[in-house]
Amino acid sequence: MKRIKSLLSVFWRTFNSPSGYFSLGFLTVGGFIGGVLFWGGFNTAMEATNTERFCISCHEMRANVYEEIQPTIHFTNRSGVRAVCSDCHVPHDWTDKIARKMQASKEVWGKIFGVIDTREKFLDHRLEMASREWRRFEANDSLECRNCHDEEAMDFTRQSSRAAAAHRRGLVNGDDTCITCHKGIAHELPDMAGVEGWE
Repeated sequence: MKRIKSLLSVFWRTFNSPSGYFSLGFLTVGGFIGGVLFWGGFNTAMEATNTERFCISCHEMRANVYEEIQPTIHFTNRSGVRAVCSDCHVPHDWTDKIARKMQASKEVWGKIFGVIDTREKFLDHRLEMASREWRRFEANDSLECRNCHDEEAMDFTRQSSRAAAAHRRGLVNGDDTCITCHKGIAHELPDMAGVEGWE
């Protein structure tokens, strides 16, 4: 026991004033290497939480929204380009991504306490969850959509006249954003009864 106390005492003195025991060069190099290891581990963990495999690892997502996206063009299409969960629900810019991950930490709380752990609970909360995402898309001008879809690259002549007119009015003139018209593009819509502006 005395030996353990002695070791702890030495450790604390070294930790409390490392420059008394190690050279400045050693501390600088050690701090740099430690920073690189921390940053690499942190970034690796962040990217791991952006994978489709991570997103559908809980049955709430796998049994609900993941099944809904499979028949859509965002999942299977002629070009073989697939949007995964994070493409639409996590900003690509690093600072916005960190902010979104912090917001998403509330979802972990919901997972722990079973807020949507059954299909019935999921459907009961669906409008609330969808509305939150729609507000986020409206606030950031559908940034995640625009990471793949660029209105300047759209060929309006290959769209229906209604879609071309809506895109010219909404996207080019800036009156609307993608989510204004495309709320049910990848997932089933919740019960929209009583939602303002919905017909």
